[in-house]
Amino acid sequence: MYMDSQKRSEPRAAHLMRVRGLAEIEFLIKESEVLTGQAGRIFVISGADKLSYRVRWHSMVIEVERLDSTGAVIDTQHLPPYDFATHSVIEALMAGQLYTAPVQTRH
Repeated sequence: MYMDSQKRSEPRAAHLMRVRGLAEIEFLIKESEVLTGQAGRIFVISGADKLSYRVRWHSMVIEVERLDSTGAVIDTQHLPPYDFATHSVIEALMAGQLYTAPVQTRH
């Protein structure tokens, strides 16, 4: 059971695609929500720690959950867009170190 829940919550490194722009983050989140029916999308910051975040995009606020290696939520932040622009997820994006897994559907 541990492995199954980990597979759903944490993208495997070999299958990650690089996120290239801020507008792409919003698109990727909405794409994932439409195709999977689950809120948000997981993003990974490459590096030694491979930090994982689930991001949910709302009209007035962006919810960012820091995840541990099992996919459990460590911390949750609710940020207005101007504060999200300075979050470590965006810093990683600007450094070319932000990745996400392609959406897996069950069709």
